[in-house]
Amino acid sequence: MLPKCVSLSLALSLSHRVVAAAVIMSHFGFENDIHNVLRLDMPITNAPIARWQRKASTSNSTNTNSLSPNKSVNSSVSLSKTPSKTPGKNSKTQNTPSKAGGDRFIPTRNNKQLDVASFLISKENEPVEETSSSTAPKQKAWSVTLNGYDIEEAKILHLGGKPLNAPEGYQNNLKVLYSQVPTPVSIKKSRYISSVPERILDAPDIKNDFYLNLMDWGRQNLLAVGLANHVYLWDAGAGDIVLLKKMEDDSEYICSVSWSKDGNFLAVGTSDCKVELWDVQYQKRLRSMDGHLARVSCLCWNDHVLSSASRSGLIHQHDVRVADHHIFTFGGHTQEVCGLTWSPDGKYLASGGNDNMVYIWPMTTGSEYQAIHSLNEHQGAVKALAWCPWQPNILASGGGTSDRHIRIWNANSGSCISALDTCSQVSSLVFAPNYKELVSGHGFAHDKVIIWKYPSLSKVAELEGKFEIVVLHEVICVVTLLSVEYFNYNKLRIHINSIILLFFQSSVLGHEDRVLNLALSPDASTVASVAADETIRLWKSFEKDAIKKPKLTSSIIQQHIR
Repeated sequence: MLPKCVSLSLALSLSHRVVAAAVIMSHFGFENDIHNVLRLDMPITNAPIARWQRKASTSNSTNTNSLSPNKSVNSSVSLSKTPSKTPGKNSKTQNTPSKAGGDRFIPTRNNKQLDVASFLISKENEPVEETSSSTAPKQKAWSVTLNGYDIEEAKILHLGGKPLNAPEGYQNNLKVLYSQVPTPVSIKKSRYISSVPERILDAPDIKNDFYLNLMDWGRQNLLAVGLANHVYLWDAGAGDIVLLKKMEDDSEYICSVSWSKDGNFLAVGTSDCKVELWDVQYQKRLRSMDGHLARVSCLCWNDHVLSSASRSGLIHQHDVRVADHHIFTFGGHTQEVCGLTWSPDGKYLASGGNDNMVYIWPMTTGSEYQAIHSLNEHQGAVKALAWCPWQPNILASGGGTSDRHIRIWNANSGSCISALDTCSQVSSLVFAPNYKELVSGHGFAHDKVIIWKYPSLSKVAELEGKFEIVVLHEVICVVTLLSVEYFNYNKLRIHINSIILLFFQSSVLGHEDRVLNLALSPDASTVASVAADETIRLWKSFEKDAIKKPKLTSSIIQQHIR
């Protein structure tokens, strides 16, 4: 047995060795940890969970909860939320964007709805209890109070929330493609403009004079035409023709006609320097007004004021209500005035003359009778003048053979807005308000009527009377009938030759000489053109929302009224 001192020393030495061994082991473990940390190819065990691992664990927990109906849905919803802060980024928070009302296409469910649905399924096989009309509202009120909704209208899958507003400028192509709203006829189908006149009227002995204005269409649907020394009225509705006036001297002739605004009175300018006023209803001349020193080539009304212009270049203003009719005179043109028209609002009077000038005069009762604008850009005589009905300050003018231009003017500033070279003499202009178009009548070298889109002045159609196949169809039908009726070959040949001659004569449906004047019908659907070929042709090209097609029943041959 060892003494106590020896055993104590042995114990101390043993404890020192254990401590030393522990220190050595801890030092070795520390060095090993330092070595592992410094190695970059080892996985980081204490780092935060990666985003893809977190997403995978969240989806697994959601699927597990969806298979167990007894668990609360709210816990799965809370687990599926994205953390408010991205790990490793303390300065910037990234919140999950929230949509007001949720997504309407994702059903929302809760335990109460599932319980109600289970109750309704168990109740499905039971006989239906008849409820009185008085207790039904009470049951519905109790159900709404207890459950928040009516049990009878409960649904397991409830589409809740309002749809989100689409961003500005977004267009759903599928909605446009599969829309059930019917397309308007005027947009769905293209507009048809017939190149064949609806009717052709005779105008024998009309004077082939570029400077005269021999046709006007009044509000009562009466077309007034000056033929040599006669004035005729044609009723466009009934088709009746009335001889209104015949000049006593056969050497004199009609120079101009113009309807009053209401269409009840007709002003007639003659070559013997007179202006006559006629009551159309009673076919009676009301008065004859003197004052001009040369033929009266153009007339225009502005309410009770009648403007008349002559070859002398003077423009007289007449108040037809009083005996002393002459009010004042505009003097600016140095040659014959051949175009005269008042603006729709009655503020301006535009005049064009053989001196290549266009003047715009104010409606004034003072002592100053000066033009507010003198427009000198035309290089030929200006007869064609027209004010825009939907833009009262816009004036269109057309030049003669040496100019051939259509110009659009701003009457307020006197500036030329646009110009178009038509390559033909411009004899008349009319605005068609139904389609916001400009119609022009032409002389040398085209002799046709052209429709232009306003304000671009792009060509819409040429009304030159091209022959259509419908005439050939009618000729074949007539030949077939004649072959049945006449068995004699010689008689059949004679009739066939006469029909072919009529066929070729009818194939030219446009004007064969220069167009002198244009006039628009009261409903603005038809424009009438009178030409030096002694015909008046009616072109129904502006009917509102009309889809016109060639009519096989109406004969082009029968439309001649000669």
